[in-house]
Amino acid sequence: MASKVTLIPGDGIGPEVTRATLRLLEAAGAQVEWEEVEAKSIVGLRQEDAHADPLVTSLLQNRVGLKGPLTTPVGVGHRSLNVALRKTLDLYANLRPVRNLPGVKTPFADVDLVIFRENTEDLYSGLEHVVLPGVVESLKIITAHASARIALFAFEYARAYGRKRVTAVHKANIMKLSDGLFLDSARRVHVAFPDIEYNEIIVDNCCMQLVMNPHRFDVLLLENLYGDIVSDLCAGLVGGLGLVPGANLGDRCAVFEAVHGSAPDIAGKNFANPTALMLSAVLMLRHLGQATVADHIEKAIYSAYRAGRWLTRDVGGKASTEEFTSAVIGALEAKVKG
Repeated sequence: MASKVTLIPGDGIGPEVTRATLRLLEAAGAQVEWEEVEAKSIVGLRQEDAHADPLVTSLLQNRVGLKGPLTTPVGVGHRSLNVALRKTLDLYANLRPVRNLPGVKTPFADVDLVIFRENTEDLYSGLEHVVLPGVVESLKIITAHASARIALFAFEYARAYGRKRVTAVHKANIMKLSDGLFLDSARRVHVAFPDIEYNEIIVDNCCMQLVMNPHRFDVLLLENLYGDIVSDLCAGLVGGLGLVPGANLGDRCAVFEAVHGSAPDIAGKNFANPTALMLSAVLMLRHLGQATVADHIEKAIYSAYRAGRWLTRDVGGKASTEEFTSAVIGALEAKVKG
């Protein structure tokens, strides 16, 4: 039976990478019924009004969504719709697996990291106001509840997927109360997981260690703002945001997304790389219980990269979005026939 999924194509290159991903999922035989919904700003709406928004209603009903990139103005305009969706739907866990793709030249081989980022509070929530002209105050909110549940998510994932170590990333040497509370919550959760090694590292040292030797890390556990920055850094270790999947997970629903921007400068030119959204769809299919189809798609993507003939410009090739997608579908069909 097909699973009903909310589809949000997004802005800029979003519709292009979304079309490519849908082509691939159809070729693979994924059992998905799509409900396409336009993303409109729910920022500033009261809670009951936000929940009545068609996009929010669809996600709550279907419980699963696949989302292309959405544009957020810098410095002016509306607050991030991505952030608003996470808070409205309480998608408290941001998951980013980071692995090398074959054939993509990077400083390090065999990178295999999983980043868990708390998704609902901290400075990233954008709670700020003007105190007086020339003075702005931003609020950093850390709670034991949110810290404990993201820690639990990370430890449960580590145990389920055979990961050996969870590292909490912090700045508790300076922010002793807020980051101290985050660490205390993680330590309390760790007690129930004696089979998983646990350690802690200051965020600036973590960044340095990642670019020197990423293999020392396994699962990273971070607050919201640190997680946003460090997860992008980790994506850079394997070739950039265009190659890395993402998921926002909560108790009521899950939204799988490409974590890169909407790239309006190349929108409509047919050379955007759809890999990030394709791999996000792989995560989605596993979440839906379609692991076999997910495995076939993931192997086909890796095969296309290994062959190296039809890669997009961001990874050194010359192929269009459609040519790359056709190459992945060709690899998929060859794998199935084989």
